[in-house]
Amino acid sequence: MNTLDIDKKPEDTRVVVAMSGGVDSSVVAGLLKREGYDVLGITLQLYDHGAAVHRAGSCCAGQDIDDARRVSELLGIPHYVLDYEKRFRETVINPFAESYIAGETPIPCVACNQTVKFADLLTTAKELGADALATGHYIRSRHNPTPENPGRRALYRPVDAERDQSYFLFATTQEQIDFLRFPLGGLPKAETRKLAEEMGLVVADKPDSQDICFVPHGKYSDVIAKLKPDANLSGDIVHIDGRVLGQHEGIVRYTIGQRKGLGVATGEPLYVVYLDARSKRVIVGPREALETRRIYLRDVNWLGDKALVDEARDGFDCFAKVRSTRPPLPVTLHCDDDGVYVDLLEGEAGIASGQACVLYDAPGNDARVFGGGFIDRSERSPEAENALKNLLTGLAA
Repeated sequence: MNTLDIDKKPEDTRVVVAMSGGVDSSVVAGLLKREGYDVLGITLQLYDHGAAVHRAGSCCAGQDIDDARRVSELLGIPHYVLDYEKRFRETVINPFAESYIAGETPIPCVACNQTVKFADLLTTAKELGADALATGHYIRSRHNPTPENPGRRALYRPVDAERDQSYFLFATTQEQIDFLRFPLGGLPKAETRKLAEEMGLVVADKPDSQDICFVPHGKYSDVIAKLKPDANLSGDIVHIDGRVLGQHEGIVRYTIGQRKGLGVATGEPLYVVYLDARSKRVIVGPREALETRRIYLRDVNWLGDKALVDEARDGFDCFAKVRSTRPPLPVTLHCDDDGVYVDLLEGEAGIASGQACVLYDAPGNDARVFGGGFIDRSERSPEAENALKNLLTGLAA
């Protein structure tokens, strides 16, 4: 076996590297080339937002494509640019806007990995005769064979916890995992930068890309307003007890758990508790109204060794991330007639529909990724649930 767990000599192993123009994917291409693999670089042109293509932290457009090309020339590997702008708009940007309008908080990076990167690009890599598709994501995969699938692999959190990207990769299917390789999963980011300098790569000091690459200035509402001009409809800001406190200029400007910038002053700390897209209302309340104990999931991708229904029918103790920046929390996963849901042992505040709940076997950096799902809805305390129900059904005082 070579270093990619493929039963071939490196020189006989073709690897397509997804090159975004950043330091991580460039180092992956350099490492594999140095080890003697037959490396091809592919860059996807995903969008063009004018000034955004020149800002620090962008990816997959403008200067980034030029950087990927320059790195490929230095390494002496073929480099191809594929125009995926239409596909990216249809499968990532438009659903992102529609999800926000529906009162959710979407994760476009997951959608991008699900469709453009790990589906379309993976298919292209196979058409080019590749044995694997390598990326610069900070996550690990290891051999996890079964009698039915001797090439089966499993995902694990990376060495560098601050760079952990498992939250954004939970929807990767088993077939995709078996073909993908993540050479940086065992390295800290500082070591990656050092390797880039040693290789003489022009991107060694380039800033890291931002999570949402197509948002020019970090303002989601500006992008949504451009795509959906009717999204910024005004409405009421309502306390969970039924009091109308003020007006807003569009629910897309608010997120669950938000405290600052609400535009109302009552003398008590208030947080966004719920976004009522149907009635265009921003519902606010005290912090305790955010406390969540149960989360229902949709579009679940399960990567465990047993079937989900067999594993979680009577409750399955594991750990979950409900935010990309938070450590995994202890939960019990259920799969029964009520659907797939997790009970949080410690509770959590500010959980939003559309976000991900990613499941692990342990809380540490070597934890295995069991997959996860998108948050469909959450249950708060009985008092908060009743107050919200009364408000939504018109029964509030």
